[in-house]
Amino acid sequence: MQPKAFLLDLDGVITDTAQYHYLAWSELCQTYGFRFSEADNERLKGVSRMRSLEIILELNGKQNTYNDAEKQQLTVEKNDRYVQMIRQMTPADILPGVSAFLKDCRQAGIRLAVASASRNAPEILRLLGIAHLFDYVADAAKIPNSKPAPDVFLVCSQALDLPPACCVGIEDALAGVQAIHAAGMPAVGIRVAPHPVHKPDIALTSTAELSLPDLLKQLQSLS
Repeated sequence: MQPKAFLLDLDGVITDTAQYHYLAWSELCQTYGFRFSEADNERLKGVSRMRSLEIILELNGKQNTYNDAEKQQLTVEKNDRYVQMIRQMTPADILPGVSAFLKDCRQAGIRLAVASASRNAPEILRLLGIAHLFDYVADAAKIPNSKPAPDVFLVCSQALDLPPACCVGIEDALAGVQAIHAAGMPAVGIRVAPHPVHKPDIALTSTAELSLPDLLKQLQSLS
């Protein structure tokens, strides 16, 4: 396979904002008296803001306590805290190997898109100084279903005017790998937890292993 585009998740692939998400959710939970731990936070990776709140409410037996408007307000409060935290991000927060990989893709004529559930993706890319390297950034607010549904990856391939089979997804979460496969694309997984069924086609242990020549060779060997 010779890919025409790589579709990258944001958190855990391009940068690591997980600590800010965790701190923002933790502050919100402390305010409203919800239980929330680092282990609970693992369940929120790769899912939308509203679904993250619903998971927290379910963990606390509060799933029927708030109406839709109240839940929306809670997600706004969480995001306000998160946005304040990420304002300190700089290009130094780009994960190892990512900058070189993106630049190599651009030089090779391979297109790039961000397939993320983060509504703050454009601002984060601006703070990291790499927004100009991407041909498309998915608008999370317009994605009907979050991962493991394939929607965000299909939207990206459509925006690039490419068939899914010509695109490769890069993810760090199991739900993301499932979404990539459901979209009909090969999946590159970075630190993805082992699963008996849903396995990335190419498994990496770190973003530092993101090498365009190596990925191209491995993709060509896929049957």
